[in-house]
Amino acid sequence: MHTFLTRGNAILAYSLSVSACLTFTCFLSTVFNNYETNVSLNTVKIVVKNVPDYSASRERNDLGFVTFDIQTDLTSLFNWNVKQLFIYLVAEYKTHHNNVNQIILWDKIILRGENSVLDLKNMNTKYYFWDDGNGLRGNKNISLHLSWNVIPNAGLLPSTNGIGHHEFGFPADYTTSRV
Repeated sequence: MHTFLTRGNAILAYSLSVSACLTFTCFLSTVFNNYETNVSLNTVKIVVKNVPDYSASRERNDLGFVTFDIQTDLTSLFNWNVKQLFIYLVAEYKTHHNNVNQIILWDKIILRGENSVLDLKNMNTKYYFWDDGNGLRGNKNISLHLSWNVIPNAGLLPSTNGIGHHEFGFPADYTTSRV
């Protein structure tokens, strides 16, 4: 009647259809979850320096150094469909040359099963707070906020901002000492 290949093809197609339905059901079960939580941010030490640009030009640019605190509980974000969280601290500010400047200063990956309660004190930035000009000195509209990407087993990759942010300003004078 039917050959071995025809029967194998039917079993494989049926198995893939069932797997696709189960994956879609997994996605539907968590697609409407709210992935927001409260975040408390604070800056401890704020310094700005005027340093030479890395390129061959003779320009000098602003380099900010920020020490910060983060307190938040991300436990409620984990469910059976969440593999990991990619969290990152973003600094956003405005200068005369650019209306929106966004810089990622720090990031961390939290896997399911790891401690997801963050109580970090006196943390240094992981990446340079570099401005392509002199837009940091005396700038009083710097805003920090914590964001995260939820990495699910199946479904969308939501990007969420934490509830709460911290605003601060850089000093009006450059620091000449070592940080």
